[in-house]
Amino acid sequence: MQVKLIKLLVALVTVWALIYPFLQQPEPQFTPVENDEEEIEIVKVVPEKPLHSVKLPNFSAIKDIQAKKKAFFDFIKPHVEAENKLILEQRATLDIALMMLQFGETLTRKQIEKVAVIFSKYDLKDEKINEASLKKALRRVDIIPKELALMQAANESAWGTSRFARIGLNFFGQWCYTKGCGMIPKRRADEAEHEVRAFKSVRAAVKSYFRNINTHEAYRELRRVRAGLRAEKVPIEATALTAGLLSYSERGEDYVSELNDMIRHNRAYFDEE
Repeated sequence: MQVKLIKLLVALVTVWALIYPFLQQPEPQFTPVENDEEEIEIVKVVPEKPLHSVKLPNFSAIKDIQAKKKAFFDFIKPHVEAENKLILEQRATLDIALMMLQFGETLTRKQIEKVAVIFSKYDLKDEKINEASLKKALRRVDIIPKELALMQAANESAWGTSRFARIGLNFFGQWCYTKGCGMIPKRRADEAEHEVRAFKSVRAAVKSYFRNINTHEAYRELRRVRAGLRAEKVPIEATALTAGLLSYSERGEDYVSELNDMIRHNRAYFDEE
């Protein structure tokens, strides 16, 4: 009996010796660290200051899509319509001058001065005023349908929320090539030198867009189609001109298709007063 008891005690001691190390909670080991409060640099994001003094609607804060679209159109449309009105007045000056020359009449000094100013604005200042140059000018001095201008503005500026629209009033994605003429794109290639142009007023941005479409060689096809519609005495529809904007975006035909879709889907807004 005593032998069995001794054997039992030996067994218990052995088991205890095996499990004892696992029952001890080791002291937590801390690696000394210096106070890192001074090591962490808190970077404050400073908002980019606008390069203009225009008070813009906060389009980003408008969550309702229809309300945002209406606000955007209401903001841009008056400037587009004002520019088209001015262009129609310029066209009338050129039309009258052309008609007079075709009937063998002499232009007055005042007419010549007004035509010369228009020629200068449309990169034709070296042209002599005659029938050929007036016809050439009439290809350039023409309206851009408001539907097309508004949709390009919405597309290029993400409905007025883009950095370029907010900071530089550039709603049409226009570039410039003089250092300091605008904003440097954050994703610009190292070898690139272009900037995104900044404007002081919305009207100046719209006027620059119209001049770009009406004078740049890249949009010659658009002007050719528009002149053809004028000759046929049919309305100048926005979707008839979009094919002439292949060079406006690196996306080419996809960009044109997107513009056409946007024009169709937003027709309800174009004629709202």
